[in-house]
Amino acid sequence: MNHPFPVLPSRPSAPAFEAARELETRLRAVVRGGVRFDAAARALYATDSSNYRQVPIGVVTPKDEEDVIAAVAACRSLGAPVLARGGGTSLAGQTCNTAVVFDFSQFMRKIRTLDPGQRRAVVEPGIVLDRVREAAEQHGLTFAPDPATHSRCTLGGMIGNNSCGTHALMGGKTVDNIRSLDVLLYDGTRLTVGKTTEDEYAAILSRGGRAADLYRGLRQIRDRYADEIRRRFPRIPRRVSGYNLDELLPENGFHVARALVGSEGTLVTVLRAELDLVHSPACRRLVVLGFPDAFLAADAVPAILEHHPIGLEGFDDTLLDGMRRKQLAEAERSMLPEGSAFLLVEFGADTDADADHKAEDFLHAAKQIPHAQGTAKFSGEDAARIWRVRESALGATVFIPGKPHQWEGWEDAAVPPERLGEYLRKLFALMRHYDYHSPVYGHFGQGCVHMRMNFDFESEAGVRNYCAFIDQAADLVVAMGGSLSGEHGDGQARSSLLPKMFGAEIMQAFREFKQLWDPGNRMNPGKLISAEGEIYTPTDNLRVGPGYEAATPQTYFALERDHGSLGEATLRCVGVGACRKADHGTMCPSYMATQEEQHSTRGRAHLLWEMLQGDVLPKSWHNEGVKEALDLCLSCKACKSECPVSVDMATWKAEFLAHYYEHQPRELRQYLFGFMDRWAQLASVVPGISQRAANLPLKMPLVSGAIKRLTGVAAQRNLPQFAPRTFQQQWHRTPHRGQQLSNAVMLWPDTWNNYYHPQSLHSAAQVLEAAGYAAEVPRQHVCCGRPLYDFGFLDAAREYLRRILHQFSSAIDAGQPIIFLEPSCASVFRNELLEFFPRDDRAKKLSEQALLLSEFLSRYATSFRPASHAGKRIVLHGHCHHKAVFSMEDELTWLRRTGAEVQLLDAGCCGMAGPFGFEREKYSVSQVIGERVLLPAIRAAGPADLLITDGFSCREQIAQSTARRAMHFAEAICPRKAHQ
Repeated sequence: MNHPFPVLPSRPSAPAFEAARELETRLRAVVRGGVRFDAAARALYATDSSNYRQVPIGVVTPKDEEDVIAAVAACRSLGAPVLARGGGTSLAGQTCNTAVVFDFSQFMRKIRTLDPGQRRAVVEPGIVLDRVREAAEQHGLTFAPDPATHSRCTLGGMIGNNSCGTHALMGGKTVDNIRSLDVLLYDGTRLTVGKTTEDEYAAILSRGGRAADLYRGLRQIRDRYADEIRRRFPRIPRRVSGYNLDELLPENGFHVARALVGSEGTLVTVLRAELDLVHSPACRRLVVLGFPDAFLAADAVPAILEHHPIGLEGFDDTLLDGMRRKQLAEAERSMLPEGSAFLLVEFGADTDADADHKAEDFLHAAKQIPHAQGTAKFSGEDAARIWRVRESALGATVFIPGKPHQWEGWEDAAVPPERLGEYLRKLFALMRHYDYHSPVYGHFGQGCVHMRMNFDFESEAGVRNYCAFIDQAADLVVAMGGSLSGEHGDGQARSSLLPKMFGAEIMQAFREFKQLWDPGNRMNPGKLISAEGEIYTPTDNLRVGPGYEAATPQTYFALERDHGSLGEATLRCVGVGACRKADHGTMCPSYMATQEEQHSTRGRAHLLWEMLQGDVLPKSWHNEGVKEALDLCLSCKACKSECPVSVDMATWKAEFLAHYYEHQPRELRQYLFGFMDRWAQLASVVPGISQRAANLPLKMPLVSGAIKRLTGVAAQRNLPQFAPRTFQQQWHRTPHRGQQLSNAVMLWPDTWNNYYHPQSLHSAAQVLEAAGYAAEVPRQHVCCGRPLYDFGFLDAAREYLRRILHQFSSAIDAGQPIIFLEPSCASVFRNELLEFFPRDDRAKKLSEQALLLSEFLSRYATSFRPASHAGKRIVLHGHCHHKAVFSMEDELTWLRRTGAEVQLLDAGCCGMAGPFGFEREKYSVSQVIGERVLLPAIRAAGPADLLITDGFSCREQIAQSTARRAMHFAEAICPRKAHQ
């Protein structure tokens, strides 16, 4: 059936760059990296992590500096504006614009030089901060600023934004840690800039040319406005607003590089950066103090700073309430001491003894801090867990169940730390006047707090209230000697408020500074400062503005948590970019492999949202740009648990494909893989005979090759072969001792373990028997339909589940536990079942009764004694759905009870992901994903090590890529199996 979109109010189209086609042609002729002007690429980069949306002209992903120079020249030839973009996590709108976007993160991400002796590093602009810090830490050094997005923010973005973070308290902001910059001006001039001595200044002038004119103009601006700069620039730790003209003052060494930091791409393009590195204390201790509220916690900041911590962060109970509602960091929250607001105080030293001494001295002094209710000290992994609570704050404050939407827009002001308590009290009084609410979190030690408020951007009255509020809030900050931005930059959100903070003279100095570098106003125009005086206001270009309505097309899935609206669901993604991390966790495997925005969870979510708007992308399910982005989604479900706003891309992909193929022909392989259970059932009609007949062609190279070519299977893959007899066939032909037991549970014979790997189910039955339970196995063919979701066969998938609800109604009514071995099958009953039947009581009961074997043992059979593997080593890999929907803790617990040393790999996805790794065009990506961690770890394992993973796909990837055999958890703990 057809599922049309509802008619929505039309949105104005983004203004077109008239010469876009010619510009694309010129760029393709000179750029060796990527050049994309298609609608999907433009939609991908239309927003960042802010409230704003502007569709770019096109996107360039340069290979190297020569590409950048050539691309800027091509843009200059047609007068196209340009915008340099880092990780796209900006919160003030500075990284979206109607310009040619330069994304450096895919290719230009190298460390050119790291000199421990000089404490310096030279890096390319697209390198992620964590890569720099990891390299520096090997020498006891670090790059001090570390924003919460450190796992995906780039150095170029940090320089553009003047980023800070927790340990800016220890080593300053980005501006304080830049030695020199290699920059490109829009006119093609390339310069290396840094601190400038008088002799260097004279030499530059003597050479003449653009550089001489530039430096002469900089000196004139400095001299003309020096007194006013000294008077108007706040002397606080976190002044990020405006241009850094103070760095041109003589007392700061006429530091041109540092004057450019924080210019938000409005002046130059950074080609490489020379960083100052600082000593990194090897030993850290974290002390947490609890207070009755955030105001009293803020009051304590000056007394705590006297103890010289290297980090001082804070958050309140409103943040924790949001985390509770979203079921985030439950174990970590329980570690906090008594209180409703908390300060995290970190001390560092070169030895454990010294770090302990500092922490203990502070704990003793903390007894005298007024209103401190509770204290706790942490180190090592426990401290890291507490820090993760703080770092998850941004995502934890959006899409909170039962709460209105909360937005940035006044989230980043900074005041003198000694006045933070006063500021918060006055700000909250102002918020009460407008009925605004927000959690409080951030860098208390430097007077900078972050907030997300329930602004109403969707009505004219709400926008008027917002404008009035930020106007008064800005007055409050300025009156207290603060800065409108203490970290996130001005961008579009705060630029029009800068005259309040700096006055007319400094604003004129800013305009002259902009004019000197970018006289044509082609660098990120309209953001921060414009030489012509025209900038975007905080309410221009709103992504969700007056008249916005979330699209609500008819969907197969209920999407109840998003009120049945796919538009509301896709708006969950607020661009924080946690899916762009590359070194831990599972989300997002395709981004880890490709480093392309369109293959990140964020990219896909933005494309789906843009599709529903219908101005850049066609408002149609038959959207090839969206399909291409979803094609490399492995449906691993990691985003459902790792994304701070619980984006559920696997569900959205299945939904999209179901609509896409309503009027599109399908490929043969979709039927082959999607309905694998039916083919497996057909191949097992005559036990022992039909399986051999079905396997025979797979053993014949010519025939097997033809089958692969016909069905689109990669030539490098071997199609799995059927077992001689299914588990069900073997089970029901022989009596079992467990049948005499009174406690009966159902053992689910999933397609993969039943038809291909029955030994796992046999082991599970023996485990249940040893635990005192009889395994009941259905006689009829059963299947959850998991592969159907990969291809959008949602009508069939719903029918599979409807049939199960009917067939097993008596077991459901009796509350009988149903044990699953395959995590991807079990996850159907925890997730998709409730998406199809959200108000069906039987579905809710079945969802609760569906348990993994390890879960069941932990709940109902705690006295079970697993097989002994004392003295052995177990290498454990968690299936993606196991980690995303369930937990690895139960499995870890039982494996440790075997007496073995257990190593749980932080390997992310194996890369096979059901049919994904078998498909010809996805094979290489599948292998890149597997080779990131898992496959090297398997090859490195000793020959006597036990390799364990519950996913059939994971075991296939291991077997086909390493020639090692991995076993199921059930086989590993089975008492009989250990003696066979």
